[in-house]
Amino acid sequence: MSNAPLKAVTLTLVRYQKGDQVGHILAWVSLIPVFISLGGFLTHFIFRRELHGMFFALGLLISQFINGIIKTFVKQARPETCALLDMCDSLGWPSSHAQYMFFFAVYFTLLTLDGIGLSEIKNNWAVNFFPWSLAVLTMYSRVYLGYHTFAQVFAGAVLGFFLGAGWYWVVTNVISEYFPMIEESMFGRMFYVKDTSHIRNVLKFEYENARAARKNMDAKAD
Repeated sequence: MSNAPLKAVTLTLVRYQKGDQVGHILAWVSLIPVFISLGGFLTHFIFRRELHGMFFALGLLISQFINGIIKTFVKQARPETCALLDMCDSLGWPSSHAQYMFFFAVYFTLLTLDGIGLSEIKNNWAVNFFPWSLAVLTMYSRVYLGYHTFAQVFAGAVLGFFLGAGWYWVVTNVISEYFPMIEESMFGRMFYVKDTSHIRNVLKFEYENARAARKNMDAKAD
């Protein structure tokens, strides 16, 4: 058996000082990108299959790919606390967590401001407060827990902000023109992929159509 040192899968591994309750909470905050990816977008594809949601997720993947390229090119180490975290063999600039969350926050905000499926929700500022607060908390958690310096999370936040805004422009001004073609493609028909961005309140639309369909079935049964 090899005596080579073991390496942990760090996708859901976040370390904090024993007894540090703030660190414990921030360790969970640091896992928000994982929850969004696996719990949010995976669930969205299974149950919703909206093209805007799919390209939202694709943009996040592209953003993280760009993050990896930049890290490899810059080769900036993590702070000295990396020794306690067993993370010194990975690079730190820019922070992928901060980049992910700020991409998510700006894209979600632009969706809301454009009223895609949310136009009748009052107080959009309250809706958008949640992702931005999570983004800032994630930034703070990465510095507090010792995974990054402030400069590294700031760089990730700025990059995520501009990539999120840029990708939103690409999706809404270029890619969305092909949404009808994707809907009618073999892939779209096979997986029931759809675009509802032209419907101003998707929840109300689905609610009313579901009720109408049920009443129609009840009428036929009578």
